[in-house]
Amino acid sequence: MHEGLNLIGGEWVPASSGVTFRRHNPADLGDVVGEFPESLAADVEKAVAHAEEGAAEWGAAAAEKRADVLEAAARWLEDRAGDLVGELVREEGKTRAEAAMEVSRTPRNLRFYAAEAHRITGDSHPSADGGLVYTRREPVGVVGAITPWNFPLNIPSRKIGPALAAGNAVVFKPSPVTPLLAQRLVEALLAGGLPPKAIALVHGGAEAGAAVAADERVGAVTFTGSTRAGRAVHAAVGPSRRAQLEMGGKNPVVVMDDADLDRAAQIILKGAFGLSGQACTGTSRVIAHDAVHDELLDRVARAAEARVVGNGLDDGVQMGPLAADFQLEKFLDYVRIGEEEGAELVTGGRRLPGDGYFVAPAVFAGLAPDMRITREEIFGPVLGFQRASGLDEAVALANGTDYGLSAGIVTRDLDRALEFARRSESGLVKVNQPTSGMAMTVPFGGLKDSSTQTFKEQAGPSMMLFYLREKSVYITP
Repeated sequence: MHEGLNLIGGEWVPASSGVTFRRHNPADLGDVVGEFPESLAADVEKAVAHAEEGAAEWGAAAAEKRADVLEAAARWLEDRAGDLVGELVREEGKTRAEAAMEVSRTPRNLRFYAAEAHRITGDSHPSADGGLVYTRREPVGVVGAITPWNFPLNIPSRKIGPALAAGNAVVFKPSPVTPLLAQRLVEALLAGGLPPKAIALVHGGAEAGAAVAADERVGAVTFTGSTRAGRAVHAAVGPSRRAQLEMGGKNPVVVMDDADLDRAAQIILKGAFGLSGQACTGTSRVIAHDAVHDELLDRVARAAEARVVGNGLDDGVQMGPLAADFQLEKFLDYVRIGEEEGAELVTGGRRLPGDGYFVAPAVFAGLAPDMRITREEIFGPVLGFQRASGLDEAVALANGTDYGLSAGIVTRDLDRALEFARRSESGLVKVNQPTSGMAMTVPFGGLKDSSTQTFKEQAGPSMMLFYLREKSVYITP
């Protein structure tokens, strides 16, 4: 069993209260992954105070130094990839293949942001009096990073990486579901040469996260999680600081009457049941043209029934357990809600035998636009089918939720695809691809209740600007 600690002021320490929590393997509940500090607001207060000191040192470091640290951290992660894959499967419940993909991508993320450290520049502007007017960009100081459990290496690296590249110190509050992988990322950065006070790791639950968002010394808060929690973060940050929020999704795939149904089924299955359905960009709705609806539903349902569910370390497993007890309860609750609302449960929707949070993926038919399982994010392997008579109705159904993260269409008609992309109320549009799976070099962010829509995450011209403040300087000779 791993004994985890907070990192505050460059020292590994327990929570000030001495209280801890345990994380269990979701595929084997008797297996204790580790014990970690249950941090409270007092721990966050200390972490931010020390991070302010670290920000002064790290902000003065040359771009080359900041890039070198991120490059070295990437090498540390690569050197331990095999161990990290095993720990990720054991702690979060991914399959080995899913874990290997995340572990391999995280060092590439850090290298991508290392390069950004060299590209922080200002602009010069014309001056009416013949003087010099220019802008300079500086780190905001302390950045709070509040991250979810479903990608415990990848998502934090997409926040901490650019924050450090810009010269900020970071107070990192990971999910209590995946504390071990969060600690491994911090260990990589320290091994890469990051000054110890330039990063703080504060384990714990809602109180610690709320304290990070509320602390006025934290100049920017970047958050990924539920829309409900994101709204609380946004309210705590207020207008004088900045917040970057990536929140929920209710992502549709439209399948038109000209689609290759074998291809469509594979696209849907990967998006809906990859990562056990626990991805914000995962497919939760299929909007199928009347002409192909029944045949497509049959193909997807049969494939869902055949999906091999089990411990992600076992050969041949296609879907691991749900990550936690609250995820299992939510899955079963929404299956019950769907049936009570009148949707037809075609297959799955039950807990499977075993000492873990294993479930049979659920496929519903007959979803109506006003049903809760049509409109609300479930964040699990629950897929619902809707019918559409044509593209206009399909677009209306696809846009008919409060979310706007990812949407897809399967068609051979390029004109239809481009029209769907134009009319979709989603920040990400996929044509003949799963709704999940994004390139690290492409801006990431949603619309409506899926994002603050202010600064894109991951890449793009606004990505680094979130972590920098800009001044305009006027000089007259």
